[in-house]
Order: sequence, then C-alpha cells, then structure tokens
Amino acid sequence: MPEWLVLTLAMVAACVVVVAITLVRHRAASEDEDPSETPDVIEYMTMWIGVIYAIVLGLAIAGVWEARGAAQDHVRAEAQALHEISERVRVYPPEVRDRIREDVNTYVGHVVTTEWKAMADQGKVTERGDELLRRIRVDLTDYQPRSDFEAQAYQPLIDQISAADQARNARADSTEPTMPGVVWFGLITGAVITIGMILALQIRRTPRELILAVLFSALIAFMLFLIWDFDAPYSRGITATADPFFDLFPGAGR
Repeated sequence: MPEWLVLTLAMVAACVVVVAITLVRHRAASEDEDPSETPDVIEYMTMWIGVIYAIVLGLAIAGVWEARGAAQDHVRAEAQALHEISERVRVYPPEVRDRIREDVNTYVGHVVTTEWKAMADQGKVTERGDELLRRIRVDLTDYQPRSDFEAQAYQPLIDQISAADQARNARADSTEPTMPGVVWFGLITGAVITIGMILALQIRRTPRELILAVLFSALIAFMLFLIWDFDAPYSRGITATADPFFDLFPGAGR
C-alpha cells in the first residue's frame, strides 16, 4: 500500500472517529444539558495532557530521525572505507591490486542491488554480502608485503577493512525498526486519551469547535504516521540511500 494512502486513511479515520463520537453524544445528550458548564479541572487536565503528549511525540520523532541519520552515516562510513581500500592498494603488484579492486567492486555491486532490496523487504543483510566482504579481508590479510613501501600500506588497509566491517555490522543493526512495541503502545494510548479528553470538553457547541477538534485529531494522526514512516531507515519514507556507494563507485550496480 502506498505511503500517501496510509497517511490519508489514518487522517481520515481520525476525523471520522471524532465526528462520529461528537454526533452520537449530541443525539444522546439530554435537552437540559448545558455544554458550557465544563468543569475547570477538566480543561486544566486536558491542557496538561496535551502538553505532555506533545513532548512525547516530539521526542519520538527526534529519536527516529536521529536513527535514520545514523543509518545513513553507517552507509557513508562503509562506502568511504571501501573506497580507501580500492585507492590504497595501488602500491601493490598489479595482479594483487586488480584482484582486490575487483572484489571490492563485486561487493559494492551486490550491496546496492541485491542486498539493498533485501534490507527493504526482509529487514536484514545477506549472507552473500558477508561472504564477499570476507573475501576482501582475506585478500588483504593474506598478502605478504614485498617491500617497505608495501609494508607501510599494509596496516592502514587492515584498518580500513575493519572499519568497513564495523560499518556493515552497524548497517545490519539499523535495518530493524527503532521504536519498541511498548513505546508504540504509549503513543497510541496517549493519542486516544488526548483526543478523548478533548471530547470530554463537550465539543458540540459550534461547528468551529468541531472543526478544530477534527484538525487536532488529524494532526496527531499525521505525527504518528511520521514516526512510523521514519521508524524503518531503509524501507519507508525518507530512507537512508545508497548514494555514497554510487558517488564513490560510479559503476556500481551497472
């Protein structure tokens, strides 16, 4: 289902619920009931509940947005480390240099095509990607430098493959949703309580008040959608992209 359709349905559903409850209350209310006599304590509690819930929503959005930024940083770090390997092996003999560069390009091509789709669809990296990265590590660690110049490049190359491996592991950890189920329970429950408290103010006196209640409910639905959309850094909404790989390896995936 397209994300814009999910957002539209969520906002429409929130509006429909508010209107339906208001109409039911309006018909069920007694003729002598005075909606203007809402206790001050209810208005005070509604205000504070709204403020607290707004803070919680803000923290949740900041958390998933930070997780999305961290996921992009993992991709950038991995691509940069592999690029450094591809460039620094120029001091090695042609047959060793070409083999390592070919293995790096094979790994990058696999990441931006097969593995990226697996992260979006299945929420995990592939075993083939692990195998290809392991091959690069073997290429680097098994080579015995034949001169002081090659020996000086050996350790930095080992450091770069370690950095790439670390970034890959961090990328794998970032494929899962960042918001625990208990947090989602709190967000949804808080939305129900907040909207319910607004309805407790007997919003049925004027069409203007009903419109404001509907817009407020739609706004909460939109904020919850944003949290859900950013919660999967590689598969929904404004996702982390493979652009760092394409920028440093223009021929990747082609």
